[in-house]
Amino acid sequence: MYPEDYPDPEDTSHGNKRIMDAPPLHMGGYQELLRGEPMRAKFRNSWEKPEPLTPGKETEVDFTMPDLYHTFRAGHRIMVQVQSSWFPLTDRNPQTFTDIPYAKPEQFVKATETVFHQKDAASGVEVLVLPKP
Repeated sequence: MYPEDYPDPEDTSHGNKRIMDAPPLHMGGYQELLRGEPMRAKFRNSWEKPEPLTPGKETEVDFTMPDLYHTFRAGHRIMVQVQSSWFPLTDRNPQTFTDIPYAKPEQFVKATETVFHQKDAASGVEVLVLPKP
């Protein structure tokens, strides 16, 4: 995420010409997707043997995203989003432990995600930081 006070790009107006162009880009607070890697929690322990989550129960999900070398500038922040669905980029998630291609309408229900932050059950993200050359 860009800092709120990050400057906008220089004006590239075309004078009196009417150019059909993208709207002006405001960089302050801009959120840039660096990695998007959908992974259903039912596959957290095995791709071959999916397991349902138990509602209200703390469950460890250890997931490694493919590597990405990115330089974060001073003042930028990292945002992590946990979502129950990424439709339409992936198929709809019924939020029930079912065979998704054969899910019936009544199997599509509302879901609530909980990211724990207590001392004894903290969620976290590990980031490799390379030393300056």
